Amino acid sequence: MTVMMDIPEHFSPLAQLYHDMDKAWNQVAQQYGFQCKGCQDNCCLSLFFHHTHAEASFLQFGLQTLSPKDQKHVLTLSRDYCRQTFSDSAEKDNPAASKKIPCPLLKTGRCSLYHFRPMICRLHGLPHELHKPGFNVIKGPGCDAGKFDRRTYIPFDRTPFYKQMAVIEMNFRQLTGKTGKIKKTIAQILLNYKPIYLEKI
Repeated sequence: MTVMMDIPEHFSPLAQLYHDMDKAWNQVAQQYGFQCKGCQDNCCLSLFFHHTHAEASFLQFGLQTLSPKDQKHVLTLSRDYCRQTFSDSAEKDNPAASKKIPCPLLKTGRCSLYHFRPMICRLHGLPHELHKPGFNVIKGPGCDAGKFDRRTYIPFDRTPFYKQMAVIEMNFRQLTGKTGKIKKTIAQILLNYKPIYLEKI
């Protein structure tokens, strides 16, 4: 069970953005009459990479809201996840299957750090569009469970969220001194836990 803690001030912009994402996602999902109830193509079984230091640090902070027993369990699952997903033997034996390992945060069909889950986890599932300057509009079909190909598209533009995330990431890097690109799964993020929120920043 998650024990809620006060969120440090430097995470407030990210927490607000997550709130706005959830609100927009829920509004569009409601218009579709879509409810995510889990499926064989479960996004919690997909290989997702996350690319911002702000989100990684917030997820690491969230880990500390779990009981010591649950933290230990999640980290054990994270080590297993990385070993099965990224080891040479995993890729040689069955590279496709290695990408269908449950997220270490998945517990009885639910995310044990639901309030701290990254942007990709929040926005996944619905048909959407993304506008990049100088490029054609990028459109995503949504997950198979929603059978969205049979429905009239309801506009869901992710662009504003990506723009806000870029600003939050830039400010977070300036505040914390974080540098360099990041491309990590949730398991990798949790195993690299460093309590930055305890530092004087």
